Amino acid sequence: MELSTKGRYAVMAMVDLAATQSPETAGGLVCLADIAQRQQLSQSYLEQLFGKLRRAGLVTAVRGPHGGYRLGRSAADIPISAIVAAVDEPIKATRCELGGGGCMAGAVPGSCGERCQTHDLWVALGRQIEAFLQGVTLADVIGGRTGAAPDAAPDGAPDGAVSG
Repeated sequence: MELSTKGRYAVMAMVDLAATQSPETAGGLVCLADIAQRQQLSQSYLEQLFGKLRRAGLVTAVRGPHGGYRLGRSAADIPISAIVAAVDEPIKATRCELGGGGCMAGAVPGSCGERCQTHDLWVALGRQIEAFLQGVTLADVIGGRTGAAPDAAPDGAPDGAVSG
């Protein structure tokens, strides 16, 4: 699965914004410098991401000395997939390019852009990831309701436990 830092940082910053903003703090506005410091991210990089998030309607901005950002709608109405899409971050589980030469294009001399044997597996995984991210909102992440058990091993047994 490929999700670059752009998508991850946007989600981290939006979760921070949603968790931090409150009507008591300057009209619910949160300064990007504060998010950058808390999340240990570059402020200039966040400014680029928040420009895209603003254009997508996920955040609103107020300029000026007491300006900042607030969510464009309720945290319960912002799926994680919308954040990733807003920063132009495709979720890919395969190296295939739409309209490209195929999975094997150029990988093996004479391959003629054939689909690899695992192509359908990776496409199905990508769809599952997208469906999962569509079903999880900012409010879910803040509330710890992402569907993942804390400290769970991949087989569902707690870390250190032996299943079977």
